[in-house]
Amino acid sequence: MSKPVIAIVGRPNVGKSTLFNKLAGERIAIVEDIPGVTRDRIYHEVQWRGKTCLMIDTGGIEPKTDDIILKHMRTQAELAIESADVIIFMCDIHSGVTASDRDIANMLLRSRTPVVVAVNKIDRVGPPPPEFYEFYELGFDGDPIPLSSVHGSGTGDLLDAVYDRLPEFSEEEEDDDRIKVAVIGKPNAGKSSIINKILGENRLIVSNIAGTTRDAIDTEVENEYGKYTFIDTAGIRRQSKVDDRIEKYSVLRAKMAVERADVCLIVIDAEEGITEQDEKIAGIAHEAGKASIIVVNKWDLIEKDNSTTKRFTEKIYNALSYMTYAPLIFVSAKTGQRLEKLFEHINYINNQACTRITTGMLNDMLADATARVQPPSDKGRRLKIYYMTQTAIKPPSFVLFCNDIRLFHYSYQRYIENQLREVFGFKGTPIRFVLRQRGDET
Repeated sequence: MSKPVIAIVGRPNVGKSTLFNKLAGERIAIVEDIPGVTRDRIYHEVQWRGKTCLMIDTGGIEPKTDDIILKHMRTQAELAIESADVIIFMCDIHSGVTASDRDIANMLLRSRTPVVVAVNKIDRVGPPPPEFYEFYELGFDGDPIPLSSVHGSGTGDLLDAVYDRLPEFSEEEEDDDRIKVAVIGKPNAGKSSIINKILGENRLIVSNIAGTTRDAIDTEVENEYGKYTFIDTAGIRRQSKVDDRIEKYSVLRAKMAVERADVCLIVIDAEEGITEQDEKIAGIAHEAGKASIIVVNKWDLIEKDNSTTKRFTEKIYNALSYMTYAPLIFVSAKTGQRLEKLFEHINYINNQACTRITTGMLNDMLADATARVQPPSDKGRRLKIYYMTQTAIKPPSFVLFCNDIRLFHYSYQRYIENQLREVFGFKGTPIRFVLRQRGDET
């Protein structure tokens, strides 16, 4: 074990996500004064006293509920408890010890995992209020810790108590070779189901209620194909339907997940087909310059004939005419059909996005391309491209030096891009051009 795990659990709305954000040093979990906002487990590294731990923020536990989402949240919290080395049990001084707190305490006591009770929303300096002492009755070893997750007071004492209960562990080098994969798409397209099938466990909440996944969730996967971090994101809705603050945060979070990804899986619902919203979501990945794979999910539900795949492919590429470079794969999260092939595609297009071409090879290609199709001219003045050189990867980016950038029409840029792809590949990744004008050297 390279890093021990700390789980923050408790009833909804006791301040778990606020504490998590305070300890992580950045706003990772969505924080709103609405019970049930954090539905899945959120992970982040926390450093204290020279040690690095993985901290998990969980959805609030409602021990007795008929609400389907709250039941799922309880299951997720139980999974976090099972994987934790130490548990922070968050309570609220204003509520006192509730019946739900006692039920959660019984669950934690049965787990035999070390627990630190954190009594939140104690904002005043000095001795805690008298009602603080009733939290001793929960039955855990050690003293409860008074704190204010909003202001950060008491967090040092809390971390000291947590770290005193940690097992011995060894720090290891972080894996820099992990491929970060963002899974994006409309609500209910099956993003979480795909990751769950890959993992073989119910890692993420899956239900038929659109918008279940509100945060971006990181999950590490290691198999015979390599090492990966999958980022499951909230489904991105139409902007006109984003009518509450939580949903707006989720759209922003999905865009942030795309920004830190190496590869994007754009998940499309086969039953619905390609929609305008799918086009916009794919555009987020394209504009961010991310290598992408178009994943058509629920393929098992489609009645097929000899031309079904061809028709679907044509419709998708017609709608995503700017992304014909992205490979397309038909899968089923339910049956697992072709999910293993995803890893081969991810590895391949990630390598393509990292490809570097020497300036000499680029200019040989350029000379051949301009000889085959002459550069455009305007009013007797013809475009001259002197040379090109690669300046970056992820995405592959090239500077082209010419006599007049006004003559370098978009259609001819597309021609040069197509020639680059034909000669060097670059499958799955956008290509960026920067045009530089050097003056007319006639």
